[in-house]
Amino acid sequence: MRIIEGKNPVIEALKNDVKIEKIMISSEHVQGTTNKIIKIAKEKNIVIKYVDKNTLNKMSASKKHQGVIAQAAEFEYKTIDDVLNVAKDRQEEPFIIILDEITDVHNLGAIIRTAECAGVHGIVIPKRRSAGVNEIVSKTSAGAVEYMPIVKVTNINNIIEEFKNLGLWIFGADMTGEKYYYEENLNIPLAIVIGSEGKGISRLVKENCDILVKIPMYGKISSLNASCAASVIMYEVARQRNIR
Repeated sequence: MRIIEGKNPVIEALKNDVKIEKIMISSEHVQGTTNKIIKIAKEKNIVIKYVDKNTLNKMSASKKHQGVIAQAAEFEYKTIDDVLNVAKDRQEEPFIIILDEITDVHNLGAIIRTAECAGVHGIVIPKRRSAGVNEIVSKTSAGAVEYMPIVKVTNINNIIEEFKNLGLWIFGADMTGEKYYYEENLNIPLAIVIGSEGKGISRLVKENCDILVKIPMYGKISSLNASCAASVIMYEVARQRNIR
């Protein structure tokens, strides 16, 4: 059982038919968007329990539950085939994000949110030394986690080789790249690798990338937050593909 916190994440879970056992609502927050949640939950015959705010505070990991917490089935990770089928169903070239040991749950949530908005077909994360989907990721993604296929893999390098065999180009976001990200043709089947917050892309993964691209830096700080860097490059892919 997992916890989904906040109004938007709960609404998106309801809209996406996530299996929800119960929704707990603070009696102090029955207004506006909360009434919409109550209406949808009743239509789906989901149990609603009214509780005091302190009860939700004790359950909340993010401490930003907005008076609403749902108890739902565990998050379902997808397969590589699921991701490729999303691209096929949309009649688009694969557009995949590979996260190399992103451990900050807020970064993961932010990347998922932007990826969903930018038309990404799926996200790949490693099973070890990586943040997974939890209450904070769900809240930070504003519910986008319910729509974005996320794949957990044992070995990132093996998946990169698999993608290459399927005809995808692998781009790594790294300050040692010879070209800026916008100088490359990104309107092709591709996967973009985003490195960890502290170390960047690991050595072996970097060596397995086809192309390294960099983001121009005009200030005194030499790097962007991982979720910001991912957002910049994802939207360049979206621009080149004319996604609207």
